[in-house]
Amino acid sequence: METRLQKIIADRGFCSRRKAEEYIQAGKVKVDGALVTELGNKFEEDTCVVEVDGTVLRPLKKTFHYLKVNKPLGFICSMNDPQGRKTVDLLVPTKYGRLFPVGRLDINSSGLLLMTDDGDFANLVMHPSSSLGKTYIVTVDGILKSEEKEKLAKGILLEDGMTAPAEVKTISVWPDKSVFEITIHEGRNRQIRRMVEALGHKTYALKRVQVGPIKLGDLPRGAYEEIPLSTVEEMKRLCRENKKNNTYKKA
Repeated sequence: METRLQKIIADRGFCSRRKAEEYIQAGKVKVDGALVTELGNKFEEDTCVVEVDGTVLRPLKKTFHYLKVNKPLGFICSMNDPQGRKTVDLLVPTKYGRLFPVGRLDINSSGLLLMTDDGDFANLVMHPSSSLGKTYIVTVDGILKSEEKEKLAKGILLEDGMTAPAEVKTISVWPDKSVFEITIHEGRNRQIRRMVEALGHKTYALKRVQVGPIKLGDLPRGAYEEIPLSTVEEMKRLCRENKKNNTYKKA
């Protein structure tokens, strides 16, 4: 069956569908030895030979892997880094093959990171219309005032537009810092840090503790754990349900 190239790449566990589109447009993808630079091309998914950035991809998998990882500080959400920084693939054993991160946590953020070789699952979870809740524990300087919490909850105007409503709950307050929990339904780059900065605060620490129904729990720092297939199916169900009844963002 002929399938779009970006989906073939994702299904073969190299990266998400969106990232595959970037590789194609950057001229880093060959199919059966021929360079492909335009999106929308279709190929026989079970027989075509695909090469991405010098890596020949394995045939379509029948069994996928789903892990949750407690990402420590200092790791980047990439499979390789020209600057030599530590990458999240080092946190999981090679027995799982090539797993890529679902979404991102920046190098100075820690906590729950999902990793998989299922491109369809990654694309579904990361798509803006899925609007999965992502919960973080945030530590900022100074006292976070009630009116500032209300602004976070209603939406903050950033350079790329107004943020969607968030759920905010104070955890603790000291004279020199505040700790709060926030749940957002978007995935903008450095979104929470920028929201905090717009209020005049500095983020000291940012830790993700939940994505959809998947919680970090007491998973040790740097450790991983397989996600039950029942939970994976629940994630898919929530994403599809949100796509039908999306109140945050249509895409």
